[in-house]
Amino acid sequence: MTKRLVLVPLALALVSAVSLFAQTDPGPRTDSVDSGEPLPSVAANSPTTILNFFNDGKARFEEIDSVSGSISGEAGFGLGPRFNSRSCATCHSMPATGGSSPGPTDPLSVSVNPQIDDASAHGATNTVPSFITETGPVREARFIFFLTAGVPDSSKPDGGVHDLFTIAGRTDAPSGCTGSVLSQPDFATAVSQNNIIFRIPTPVFGAGLIENIDETTLLTNRAAQTGNPYGISGTFNRNGNDGTISRFGWKAQNKSLEIFAGEAYNVEMGVSNELFTQERPNPDEEQASGLPSACKVNPTPEDHTNFNTTAIGTVSDSVQFAMFMRLLAPPTPSSTIPGGFTSIRNGAAVFQSIGCAVCHTVELTTTASRITSSLDNATASLFSDLELHHMGTGLADNVSQGTAGGDQFRTAPLWGLGQRVFFLHDGRTSDLMAAIAAHSSSGSEASATVANFNALSSTTQQNVLNFLRSL
Repeated sequence: MTKRLVLVPLALALVSAVSLFAQTDPGPRTDSVDSGEPLPSVAANSPTTILNFFNDGKARFEEIDSVSGSISGEAGFGLGPRFNSRSCATCHSMPATGGSSPGPTDPLSVSVNPQIDDASAHGATNTVPSFITETGPVREARFIFFLTAGVPDSSKPDGGVHDLFTIAGRTDAPSGCTGSVLSQPDFATAVSQNNIIFRIPTPVFGAGLIENIDETTLLTNRAAQTGNPYGISGTFNRNGNDGTISRFGWKAQNKSLEIFAGEAYNVEMGVSNELFTQERPNPDEEQASGLPSACKVNPTPEDHTNFNTTAIGTVSDSVQFAMFMRLLAPPTPSSTIPGGFTSIRNGAAVFQSIGCAVCHTVELTTTASRITSSLDNATASLFSDLELHHMGTGLADNVSQGTAGGDQFRTAPLWGLGQRVFFLHDGRTSDLMAAIAAHSSSGSEASATVANFNALSSTTQQNVLNFLRSL
């Protein structure tokens, strides 16, 4: 009896202490996941030959590009003259091809961060910028303002990608393309002047479902959220050509998967293509004289439709990249990992009750599709309204894209979050608690929702974290 009287209060105290400090990010799920697989109807090869298109697109997505295609094991060509990486899949690899930035647990990366290998591959003479680290995310860099007399000029917004590396020094680079002709941007100065922001790759799982959500569905969903009690309002980014809702990229700046693929091929790998037909200079070169002629590989698109006798082989890389993304299934969430069924179920209910689902709409329905049945009137559990929201001073990058302003971002789809390593547009954290906290700052539409989360008990917060990591 005496032992019970002593041990029970002690046990309760220990439980209370654990509860007080228990709200921790469980980290990326390590159970079996199905990311990177084709949609079910595509896996069943319906319609006939569609699986061939998926497999061919995936192979091209994973292909490493060289400048000329003459390097063994690097069959792609057209790399550079400026680039951030040499393959779509080295950046979109966590937890499988089509995912987000690789991290320390990613088996696909050549080193922990593949951009470190890219910097010196085949004799390239690049210096690795300070913000590209062994255990950090794959990143692209954008300068916020152009310089006047060496100082960022707020009257001259930049916002463009300044590619990390050049092909100078590579064994397959044009003979006159040296480091003195084609130099890297001055990243050290940009960092010291706080004139730089970063982006990490967006996952492309389920991209075909997102592409196939009708505009009326998106507008109806926005109307249903009007007048919510959390101070959340949203708008859509719209394509400048036809005025319709765009939906891909951190700021929903790209209208379609082909435009998304073509832009990334040109910006991230330097490969000109049928959608972006010239090799790309950095923004400051574009303002002056363009790329140095000694480093131009080809004045016409390197990636283009090939007129040969093999039907799939005729299609260009950018089209097949889009086809791979279009036919890529979203990951299947877990009902038990982490934390167990009850914790995940309770966390899902709280996620909605505190206002998270106002932006992170649980599901939307696609319209009819003539491509494959898995895209046809399907439920897309993307956890996004695909709208732009003001995220406040804490997340603002001061970069405008389309109609998206400097603090506006597309609601990031959360499906597959359970296997991601890095969060937010710049990959600043691997901790879900920190990512949630960053949603609250001056001017952020999410501040009231974050306050609701902060007011939860530690056990309830843990349920929400377990739910998020189950996705």
